[in-house]
Amino acid sequence: MKKQHLPVFLLSFLLTLLFLSPAAGQARGLKWMKDGSSYCRLEGNAIVQYTLPSNQGRTLLDKSRLVPEGKEEPLVIFDFYFSTDEQKVLIYTNTRQVWRINTRGDYWVVDLKGGSPVQLGASLPPSSLMFAKISPDGTKAAYVSEYNVYVEDLASHEIKALTTDGNRKLINGTFDWAYEEEFACRDGFRWSPDSKSVAYWQLDAGDTPDYLMSNLTDSIYPYIIPVEYPVAGHDPSSCRVGVADIASAQTTWMEVPGDPRQHYIVRMEFIPGTGDLLLQQLNRKQNESKLLRCSAADGSVRTVFGESSEAWIDVLTPSYSEDSYNVAFAHRFAWLDRGRTFLWACEKDGWRHLYRIDLAGNPATLITIGAYDVLALKGVDEEKGFVYFTASPENATQAYLYRTKLSNGRTRKPDSQGT
Repeated sequence: MKKQHLPVFLLSFLLTLLFLSPAAGQARGLKWMKDGSSYCRLEGNAIVQYTLPSNQGRTLLDKSRLVPEGKEEPLVIFDFYFSTDEQKVLIYTNTRQVWRINTRGDYWVVDLKGGSPVQLGASLPPSSLMFAKISPDGTKAAYVSEYNVYVEDLASHEIKALTTDGNRKLINGTFDWAYEEEFACRDGFRWSPDSKSVAYWQLDAGDTPDYLMSNLTDSIYPYIIPVEYPVAGHDPSSCRVGVADIASAQTTWMEVPGDPRQHYIVRMEFIPGTGDLLLQQLNRKQNESKLLRCSAADGSVRTVFGESSEAWIDVLTPSYSEDSYNVAFAHRFAWLDRGRTFLWACEKDGWRHLYRIDLAGNPATLITIGAYDVLALKGVDEEKGFVYFTASPENATQAYLYRTKLSNGRTRKPDSQGT
């Protein structure tokens, strides 16, 4: 493989322009539109849309549209997210830090057709909402508040609790400290493609002792923060995944095999176009991984793909995202063939390579071939049959951008136009 002529950071950025989609996970304040040729970013306290290749900008949402009814000052945008049809914008503001990053705050919905911002979860405590997402059909929003999962109708703003048993020791829709620390797991729920259900993690830390941390910096007097943390030799929190039906608020639990205190579930996502889930299950030693297809209807489970290592499996696999806010490990699968196959990184041949996994159970297909590790998946052009990635085949201090065919693994560098 030959080195590219442009610096890797520049080609990587250009490739992101071409291929990164809103669903892939994005950097705070920078969002790519569905047309693939425009993006939005924060400028001051306004959202500005730029169209390529001219890179001409226009203000999509200025601060005058961010003033709630009855208020005089506009909302201060920390981050923003579009609905699937890009007609609504979810504004994230008034944020609070949870462990390392600001994942708790207030969310407001702005209809781009007109009207004032409307607050989600207005009856819930201030700055308590986490990971709010508008449903695929644009009619509802889901979020976590104080360890419970809620759904809110965007027309009536009626709020329905999908879970009611949440507390510091029974965690719905988000994670305990151990999951956040070891697997970068924070956002703990997913909308179904038909917007009729929400899948979520539940962690039971009832038997996990508290580790008492002293906060010596945030006030004049120190205070104690209890953290549900299993020290060496203690079992971690048990974990399970359920799918809550919006209409009934009833949860169907996935029948994941094994002792829930001796394994981890580190990925979960709805398979596109289906009502099924795909989970990644990791054993306690973190040297065995299984991908499980789960029926959201009855909870039944079958294994799609498995791998093992004598030492350790790195679950922080390459992904589209470079998002340090929403986590560089985006917890997302790179789907192909309308959800029938997906790209997966593993080290079964001694190198970290990309494989094409078939949900029908056919053997995995090696996509990247050679004596090198895939550092990060940068983009997929399924129409033309290419996958783009970074690697350091010759010098570990230098990373370069490559592409290969999704079919035969023939690797080459892209030229300056990415062709």
